[in-house]
Amino acid sequence: MTTIAVIGATGIAGSRVVARLKSRDVAIVEISREHGVDLFDGPELSHALQGVDVVIDVSNPVPPDGRSDITQTLAAASRNIVGASARQDVQRLVVSTIAGIEDPVFDGFPYYEAKRAAKDILLEGPVPTTIVKSTQWYESATNHDAVTCNAKEVIVEDWLIQPIAADTVADVLVEAALGQSHTPRTITGPDAIRLPDLTSKLLAQQGDRRRVRTVEPAVAALGAGALLAPGHAVVVGPDVETWLQTMAPPSTDGHHAADGDGRPGSR
Repeated sequence: MTTIAVIGATGIAGSRVVARLKSRDVAIVEISREHGVDLFDGPELSHALQGVDVVIDVSNPVPPDGRSDITQTLAAASRNIVGASARQDVQRLVVSTIAGIEDPVFDGFPYYEAKRAAKDILLEGPVPTTIVKSTQWYESATNHDAVTCNAKEVIVEDWLIQPIAADTVADVLVEAALGQSHTPRTITGPDAIRLPDLTSKLLAQQGDRRRVRTVEPAVAALGAGALLAPGHAVVVGPDVETWLQTMAPPSTDGHHAADGDGRPGSR
């Protein structure tokens, strides 16, 4: 039986990947800090990967001290993943990353440069690697990089996105892990939409009456189409309205559906 490790097992995509693998009775090793494994501890990660055949990496490492350079952070995590996988004779890595990160428009944008470097480290390593690129997720309607909340309003940067559901991304990652093809995949949702519009729709679906205030994006390219899918991307549903129906409906007690910091909730 194939054993699959999921790195980032408690995240938005990782938890969905785990659920899908469990539904197929696949042997799983869940890896995250909540499971007692630190990506920045190479020996600890190597121990966790004992007996693993395939690794699905959906991690989103953050600087452990809160101050380190994001490129160094992602590079260190990727080197540890490659090194630990090689030591444990893992047969294949399946890695989730962002579509379009190679676009020169993102030169000087630290997070995208960090994702580029991390991808290259994984691809250049000794373990065969399948890359799954996706556009922004519908769940980015509450992206902390673009959305700020207070009690009265939700402030949203005017990104132009072509979102895909995290559930769909999880489906593709699982199929890639269980299949034998190493062909990279780029996937996207069917509709382009302004992030403030998506956030407004989500708030309405959840019965949240706060107004949405649109502000210019911190990086101009984010509002000018740089986040749209490349021409070769495979379009996969659901569309916006169908995805919204999967979110929490308005509550019956008159309060909006939001998490503890006033941010609209998402699954």
